[in-house]
Amino acid sequence: MRYFTQGWSLTSRFVLMSAGLIAAALLLNLVLQHLFVGQTLLVYLVVAAIMLPITIIAVRQQLGDVLALFRALNGTVLSYQDGDYSFGVHWDRRDELAELVAAHNALGQVLRDQRLDLVQRELLLDTMLQNTPVAMLLIVEGGPIVFANIAARQLLNHGRKLEGHTLENILSHVSQSLRDAVAQEGDGLFTVTAQERHVAEDGSQVRPSEFEDEVYHLARRHFTLNGRRHELLLLRHLTTELRRQEVQTWKKVIRVISHELNNSLAPVASLANSGAELIRRGQTARLPEILATIEERTRHLEGFIHGYAQFAKLPNPRLERTPWPDFVAALQSQISFQLRGNLPEEAPQFDRAQMEQTLLNLLKNAHESGSPASDVALSVRRIHDGVRIDIMDRGSGMSDTVMANALVPFYSTKRSGTGLGLALAREIIEAHGGRIMLSNRHDGTGITVTLVLPD
Repeated sequence: MRYFTQGWSLTSRFVLMSAGLIAAALLLNLVLQHLFVGQTLLVYLVVAAIMLPITIIAVRQQLGDVLALFRALNGTVLSYQDGDYSFGVHWDRRDELAELVAAHNALGQVLRDQRLDLVQRELLLDTMLQNTPVAMLLIVEGGPIVFANIAARQLLNHGRKLEGHTLENILSHVSQSLRDAVAQEGDGLFTVTAQERHVAEDGSQVRPSEFEDEVYHLARRHFTLNGRRHELLLLRHLTTELRRQEVQTWKKVIRVISHELNNSLAPVASLANSGAELIRRGQTARLPEILATIEERTRHLEGFIHGYAQFAKLPNPRLERTPWPDFVAALQSQISFQLRGNLPEEAPQFDRAQMEQTLLNLLKNAHESGSPASDVALSVRRIHDGVRIDIMDRGSGMSDTVMANALVPFYSTKRSGTGLGLALAREIIEAHGGRIMLSNRHDGTGITVTLVLPD
């Protein structure tokens, strides 16, 4: 009967079964009425006793496949909930349930296609993340590292796995410059000196001269993933890029110097020729004006050349004990700023003239950043291995491109800037054995320039 009704609808099969059971009950009733005349109750009981099991068997036979189908559908739905879309359901009847099964299988195929597309995208994304030169760390807030690419493993753990470790544990084995940069809020630029990198990967000692200072840019972003706060750290190695930028910058310097020399010497030559002609004619009334103009152009050229020569011939620092109150008071007499916190009691050792020039340049930059004068601030505090000086403003901050090139000599975003202020500050601080770091403030307004001087 199953194969006979295979092409029938579900309703038709139940109607046919019901009609057959009723006809069988009536026929049995007539036969028993003929055999047991006058015993109607007995006939009814016998008909019920015989037809009830037959009805149950027939209904179960018709519903067995349907119930099995429902169990199969329930199983596939549970598999879909677990992310397994490999199951499907087969139904060989052409009835109302066939449409349900077809729709269910079509849904499964769509989910399988989407999963395959997602897996391929994840594979592509993982390949890109693992092979990017930017070191990437994804950290659960207050928890362990959950993702680190190849560049991060090579930079922070000699190529070994980082997942599962805490950031504090990993940072305990890296340079102090990197620890300081991560401890600050917001993005930043920092330098790992050759002295900090004198241990080779195999643990052997390497001469510092075999290394060069390495410059890195640190970017950090916060977001919520699966209901938990995460932090993404991006460490970009800028040394090679900065070398290329420096070559381009030196070319620019040559063009700038040539342009400035031509602009100054051409008028001087013209004015000297005019003065000689006036002397030849005996018309000396305009000579003072001509000589004054020549003097003004030569003084401008002298100041221009002095600025570049000062950067190129920076003398070695002459260290001397300088009390902080006297030093800060001298700065405040030349430029306005707010002093944050208390000054250290112990007098530091540094070249007073060079440090004064450095801080004046940085404070001047802070005022020129668009920051209100009342928000330009300086703080000095002791740290475990020296002194930390922070110059803070509330200007527009720096873009990633500007920050990456900020310490490159002669790079400037100002119309009349020489691009020597931050570069000169870096030279002076590193000559003192310290380091300089730039970072955008965590609230997005202004930057912080950090100077770290050793004891």
